[in-house]
Amino acid sequence: MAEPRRAGPRAAPPRAAAASASAACVAAGAVAVTVAVVAGPGPGPTGYVSEAGVTDSAYAPAYRIGVFALAAGLLLLAAALPRALRAAAGLLAVGGLFTLVSGAVTCSAGCPLPPFERATTADLVHGAASILAVAAVVFAMLAIALTRAAPPALRRLAAVALAAALPLAGATAVALVAVGRGGLIAVLERLLLLVAVLWGAATATAVALRRQSRAPRRRPR
Repeated sequence: MAEPRRAGPRAAPPRAAAASASAACVAAGAVAVTVAVVAGPGPGPTGYVSEAGVTDSAYAPAYRIGVFALAAGLLLLAAALPRALRAAAGLLAVGGLFTLVSGAVTCSAGCPLPPFERATTADLVHGAASILAVAAVVFAMLAIALTRAAPPALRRLAAVALAAALPLAGATAVALVAVGRGGLIAVLERLLLLVAVLWGAATATAVALRRQSRAPRRRPR
């Protein structure tokens, strides 16, 4: 009697595929935004990251593509998280939607924000969406760190990222209100975004590897 054919390699579960795609989107988006900020005609290290997306900049398309890729990465990570992390997934989904708004609504030259500068409606929408997107990601870190049912690796990543993100977020908020535009807030903003990007990529990678390692294997007969 002929031996039954063995099944081929098992396809990655949907959550693992979403996590892998999330890591790729976050990495690609971060690279595109960095290129736009570094190579663009903005004010350099003293300006906001969003200034790379001003309409008359030659690197504005690269900036927007990068922001949209980051938004996709957040939404995919929200879909990839385990069911025990529904609160964190919801926060990441909200962060992804606000990131989409941030990329779709362009600020004016200099991206002015109150209370020290006169801002247009587009500036206010863009600034609010950007701030809420980052806040949602930081709260997602907190939700994972406080969820006992979360996988230990994800809790550790969230705790480490949170230890860096919370002081940076607080300092950025104070600098925005008390100091305004300048080198201080530019450095704080970049560091906070760096922490968020590294955490997103690391968490997505950890979820993908965990899902793939737990995929059931066919026992040899």
